[in-house]
Amino acid sequence: MAFKGIAIMTTFLCIVMFIVQTLVPGFTESLLLNKSSLVQPWRFITAIFLHGGLSHLLYNSFALALFGSMLEAWIGPRRFVSVFLLTGISANFISLPFYDSALGASGAIFGVIGALIMIRPSMMVFAFGLPMPLFLAGSLWIIGDLIGLFIPSNVANLAHLGGIFFGFLFGAYYRKYIPQKPNRSNVHLDEDYIRAWEDRNLN
Repeated sequence: MAFKGIAIMTTFLCIVMFIVQTLVPGFTESLLLNKSSLVQPWRFITAIFLHGGLSHLLYNSFALALFGSMLEAWIGPRRFVSVFLLTGISANFISLPFYDSALGASGAIFGVIGALIMIRPSMMVFAFGLPMPLFLAGSLWIIGDLIGLFIPSNVANLAHLGGIFFGFLFGAYYRKYIPQKPNRSNVHLDEDYIRAWEDRNLN
């Protein structure tokens, strides 16, 4: 079974960037979001693909591969890229005045989730240890980030909130253009794999 798509490629890009971060001294500092971003605007983009640790990377990679692939299947790769990058950049603009530095794909991922909520609000997902509709999971994540604004931590809650807000806007815009069924072209199931599964489970 082979999975293809821009969302998966973006996930791998984040992983590659993290490997470079661990091997090249000063690489992270030269690309993360900070006050220098006003004169080095590429940081608003590059910071999206950086991560602050292995757990940060693993959590974001899982969310990006999962929700990103879902959104891409519904709106197509080019629109997915627009949602991911533009919500990530917007989240970084919102974060800049409030944090000394920031990095990570969380704002863009929340943008993806926000767009997906507008397109498929009743889609069932597994969150907080329970199956629930996506709109409910999104509501709980928003509440958690609102509470997090008043609790000192290393989490850029404003980036999450900004990302999901702009994701809602993109989702509302793209909703009228999506087909009745998702585009499955970016997920290819090998015929031999399907037959082997049938042999194991149906015979």
